[in-house]
Order: sequence, then structure tokens, then C-alpha cells
Amino acid sequence: MASSSFSLIFFFFSSLTILVASASSISDRKTFIVQVLPEAKPSIFPTHKHWYESSLASLSSEPAVIHTYETVFHGFSAKLSPLEAQKLQSLPHVVSLIPEQVRHLQTTRSPEFLGLKTSDKAGLLKESDFGSDLVIGVIDTGIWPERQSFHDRDLGPVPSKWKGSCIAGVNFPATSCNRKLIGARYFYNGYESTNGKMNETTEFRSPRDSDGHGTHTASIAAGRYVFPASTLGYAHGIAAGMAPKARLAAYKVCWNAGCYDSDILAAFDAAVADGVDVISLSVGGVVVPYYLDAIAIGAFGAANAGVFVSASAGNGGPGGLTVTNVAPWVTTVGAGTMDRDFPADVKLGNGMTIPGVSVYGGPGLTPGRMYPLIYAGNEGGDGYSSSLCLEGSLEPNLVKGKMVLCDRGINSRAGKGDVVKKAGGVGMILANGVFDGEGLVADCHVLPATSVGAFAGDEIRKYLTSASKSPSPPTATIVFKGTRLGIRPAPVVASFSARGPNPESPEILKPDVIAPGLNILAAWPDRVGPSGIASDKRRTEFNILSGTSMACPHVSGLAALLKAAHPEWSPAAIRSALMTTAYTVDNRGGTMLDESTGNVSSVMDFGAGHVHPPKAMDPGLVYDIASYDYIDFLCNSNYTTKNIQVITRKEADCSGAKKAGHAGNLNYPSLSVTFQQYGKHRMSTHFIRTVTNVGDPNSVYKVRINPPSGTLVTVEPEKLMFRRVNQKLSFLVRVVAMAVKLSPGSSNVKSGSIVWSDGKHTVTSPLVVTMQQPL
Repeated sequence: MASSSFSLIFFFFSSLTILVASASSISDRKTFIVQVLPEAKPSIFPTHKHWYESSLASLSSEPAVIHTYETVFHGFSAKLSPLEAQKLQSLPHVVSLIPEQVRHLQTTRSPEFLGLKTSDKAGLLKESDFGSDLVIGVIDTGIWPERQSFHDRDLGPVPSKWKGSCIAGVNFPATSCNRKLIGARYFYNGYESTNGKMNETTEFRSPRDSDGHGTHTASIAAGRYVFPASTLGYAHGIAAGMAPKARLAAYKVCWNAGCYDSDILAAFDAAVADGVDVISLSVGGVVVPYYLDAIAIGAFGAANAGVFVSASAGNGGPGGLTVTNVAPWVTTVGAGTMDRDFPADVKLGNGMTIPGVSVYGGPGLTPGRMYPLIYAGNEGGDGYSSSLCLEGSLEPNLVKGKMVLCDRGINSRAGKGDVVKKAGGVGMILANGVFDGEGLVADCHVLPATSVGAFAGDEIRKYLTSASKSPSPPTATIVFKGTRLGIRPAPVVASFSARGPNPESPEILKPDVIAPGLNILAAWPDRVGPSGIASDKRRTEFNILSGTSMACPHVSGLAALLKAAHPEWSPAAIRSALMTTAYTVDNRGGTMLDESTGNVSSVMDFGAGHVHPPKAMDPGLVYDIASYDYIDFLCNSNYTTKNIQVITRKEADCSGAKKAGHAGNLNYPSLSVTFQQYGKHRMSTHFIRTVTNVGDPNSVYKVRINPPSGTLVTVEPEKLMFRRVNQKLSFLVRVVAMAVKLSPGSSNVKSGSIVWSDGKHTVTSPLVVTMQQPL
């Protein structure tokens, strides 16, 4: 045994030492996440880390281990030259090298809007004791632990299963944790290995949040009740997270230059080992195959350990194919509006009033006074830069004392206001571009400012052109109207919310659901102004932000409540409950609208619909999925056995996958098929689904089919008769579609649904049929 160990070590080192002479320059080094077969470790090394370090030392003096991984992944990360990477890849026990991606953040009445009321004696909050023994791990920018949202009054002891720690760092003693915030860690090696040493004057080398995003998302998921709560006088009321008694653990992976995959994977590894029940990740990047996606790999390991993972869908909307975090073992969350807004209307000199939104709370404009109005793009210098109000693009002598119209894009919305303010402007009107459509986001501006839609921006420019030719020059003011409740229609799909279809697996409809993500009030750090701009010295306990980043922790908190009420449910069962009980009708009784166009939205925008927590508590039936089902799905998605091993850490056997039929037969709560029209007149497919009875014994479910237009859909059997709880029954869905006239390369999407009901529960699955005309 000793001699075979020695020969293995010798082979490992001799293969690597060849590299030393020709190691490439430091400049072309990139970080890779290296997966190894853990059982191949020679016994001479006391730990895997020693093995990894000695192997890297033999490459050259340059590479060092950035992180080691042992819970959701086996291996390490290191910065390698192309040649070093190539040699490492050729070793027999190295499974894969995954190039690192940089991810970015996907930047209160929501509990009430969602139907979570504390006075409700038999609702989800009551049933789950507010999720008091559940732990939500938030992978983000860290946390500001002193905020009222994270106090631990009336909370019991830390759950006995918890194995995590409170890691001290700069301005963050170990005593920063309590019975609410029970764990805090920070991961920066990946960030520093690419960017060099962090600037500790602008960020903390500790779990403390210097951005605000992580504090905000953590309090949405599990903030305590805080009254009164508001930001700059807006959104007065009680602030509370979805699961007010759930425990929080903060995993800081996002820094000034972004969130690095090697750090994110280390956070997943630690969170699962620590014992979290839910992971909330409001971070996204480019969609790549799952075996190259550190988030998908970390999330698979987490789901396999029984941890529910929710992730933001991304803010790339309203265009199609923009959804991110699309793996079927992740719950992907888009963003909707609530029945509350913050109107701040523009009044023009011609008497026209144009609707806008803002949460500006500083010194106001003089009531009744009209201010000279200019369009920044018409005034001197480079028209493009000045139209966007980019840093240094505005000339103070042209802007001083005036209301300035700026176009949205490139720099931050609040940043444009800062540019106008520095140039001496009295106020700003921020106009959407064509691509932004009519979707509006209320910002905490540093000067009197409001946001208006693309159509309104055109109207203001027309007024400027006509007024400049008339004797009375153009003027405008902004009228701030505070907080308005009872808005109809609501919810509406937020313009920025990323849309399907799923770019990696068209058989899996993404996003899964939407949740509140526009103008959300939540906790905010002490040293960051509400606009997020360095020059903003205002301080506030709460702040209003928008993004699928805000929608994701709503679902993370709801998942904790559902897990607390149903400890036996798997992550897939929890997602199924949220999806099959979601609604697609707004508070006027019509299908939810799309904020960007004002037209009716579709399944590609909202997935199964908007989450409806009181119904999710008792869904009747769930579509459950085990790890081997995901392996069959990957086999049927034409992933190689080596690709699958990278994701699942197991040698995959695809021989049985053909029994599952095709990738669309993953037991997912939504059904999606794409037909390629190769001159065929009639196309057909089938889906097999299995439902588990989590409702009442002796219940009979009957099916109702709403076929997508132009299709024939049948379900067998049409009746499911359950004798007991947890009994599983299967059904077959056949879909026949007729060819439609399409130009080459174009597609046509039609949706319907399959609804099972026993008279008490309604279990709805979206059914999506896409016809594609090949080029």
C-alpha cells in the first residue's frame, strides 16, 4: 500500500514539475476552481489541503491555494497560467477545471401584501412559529448587525444543530452575533487574488456590510418587527421580514469589484457544513452550462443536503432570454410590484402633468415656482455623455439654477442626480430609454428628482423643442406626493425583471415565480447614504431598493416558514408548493400586466405566477424530485458522464435515463416543450409526472385542462384517487401541436395549464408550447 501511495505521489509531482521551467507570466494567470477525486489522496498527507498545497508548490512558486472545498464540492481554487491549468487538467484524479466568473448584485408592506398577517391565528406565520428554529444563510455583501431588524429579544436559544461560527474581523467583534444573527463569515481570497489587496478605507475586512445590499436582503428574509420604520419620511409603518423569528447567518462574498466564484463556492461549502436550512443568493452572472457554473454546482450540493436554494432571476428584463440562475435545483425568483408607490409628478410650463416616482426626502422645491428646464443632451460638449448626465459632462454655467432632463443608462440613476447637483442644477427629471419602457424605480435622490417613462421623456423633449421656438421659455417643477397605497393594478411584472425562455434548459420554465421586488423598504447600514453615493452624508435605518435581489429573499423567508411547518418536505416539495399555488391574476381581476409595455404579461415573465404564501402552506399535492431524477435530467440533456460528475460529485450512470424519456420529464411543477418545425404538419410529445399527496387522506383529484391555443392536450388518468397521505400517483400528459406559419429563425410561444382539484385544493401547472422555425 505504501509503495503504491509513493508511486502516486511521485507521478503527481513529476507531472507537475515539468511546468516549472515554462510557467507563463503572472499577467495571464486566471483563477480556476479545481475538482479532484477525494479518495485519490495519498495517505502520506494528513489533510486534503496539504495534498493540494504540495501539488501546487511543485507547479511553480507562484500558485497558492485560494480556498479548499469539502462539503458541496471536492477540490480547491488557485490562480494558474494556461500551461499550468493544462497540465493539471491532464492528471488522472483531476476531474475538472472551472474558470472563475465574476458575479454582480441584482440590485414595508410586503408581508401584508403577501397575506402574512400576525393577527391571523391559523396562518403560515402561526403554524411555523415564525420559523424560529430555521436558519437562513444569506450569501451577499455582509450585514450591519446593530440594526433593530436583527435584535434577539424573545428568541429562544440558538438551535442545537447549528455548527457555524461568528468570525471576528475589522469593526466586527465575535460579540456582533446574537440569538438572531447566529453566524457570520467572510470570503475574500478569490477577490484579492484577482484584484490585489482590498482598500480598507472603503470596505471592511470582516462580515460588516459597507454596501448595504446584504443588510437589506437579510432583513427582507428574516427581519424582526420594527415600528416605526420609514426612509426619509416615505413608507411609514411596521417593517418585518418574511420569517421574523428565523435565524440568520451572513456569508460575505461580494466586494467593491464584484462577487468571485471561488469565494461564492466557499460560502456554499461553509453554509451547508454550518447547518443552514435555506440559502438566499441575490447575485447573478452569465448563463453557462451547469458544469461550468460555480453557483449551479454549489447549489446542487446544497439541495442534495436538503437545503433550499433561492436565487434572483436577474435584472436584464424586459428582453427575452435574460433569466439567470436557471438550474432546476434552484428556485429562480423574478420581481413584481406591490400595491404601493411614491408619486412625484412633473408639471410643465404648458400645464401638462407627467406621472413620475421618487423617494427624495431633502429640502424641497419652492411650492408654485416653475424652474427653467433644459435637456442635458442639447447643452454644449459631447451630446451623448451630457444626455446621460455622466460624471464631468455638464457645464455649470448652462445648468446652474435649472431643472435638468437626463436620460437613463450607463451610470447609476442616483449618480446622475449627483452630477446635476454638483453642476448647480436645482432638480432632475430622469427619463427611461426605449428599452426600459414604462418601468419606473423610485430612488433616494440627492436633489429634488423624479423618474418618468420612455413615452413621457419623449413628451418632455417635444415640449422643450416647441417652447424654445416660442416667446415663453420651457419651465418645469416636481410635485412630491409622498406614499400612496391601494394602487391598482398590482402586482405588475417589474420592467427590469429578467425573462425566459431558459437559455440553458428550454424544457425548464424559468423564472419559477415572482415576488415583491420594486421599491422595497428594508434595513440599511449606518455609514452608507440611502442613494449609495459616496458624497451622500444622509443616514437612515431603512432604505427603499428595487431589483430581483429584493424578490429573492422574500422567497427565502417563505421557504423557511414552509420548512418549519413541514419539516419533512424536500427543497423540491417546497418549491412545488410555492409554484402550484401561485396566482397570475392582479387586484383588478385580470391577468398581471407587464410594467414595461402596459400589456398582459406571460409565463416567460412570471413563470408559475406570484407567490401566495397562505395557499402554499397547504398545496394538496407536490411534485417531488430526488437527486437521481436530476441526474436523469442531465443525462437526457446530453451532458457527458464527466460533466455530470462535476455537478453531482458522483459517477453518473445514464443507462436508466432513457426510461425517464426526455429532459422535459423531470418531475417539475411546470411543463415546457419546444417543437422544431422541419416541414412537419403535426408534432407531438408526452410528459410523465408524479404527485405526492400532502393534503387529506381519501381525496379524489380531477383534472381540468386549459390547452395552449392550437394544441390538443390529453391527461391520463383524468382522476387521481389517493387513499393516504404521502401516497404517490402518476399521470401522463400528451400534447399534439399543429405547425404554424413562421419566418425562418422565429418562434411562437403559447401557454395553458393543467389543474388538479379535489374541491378544497387547486394544484396548477403552467404548460408552455414553443414552435420554432429553424433557419
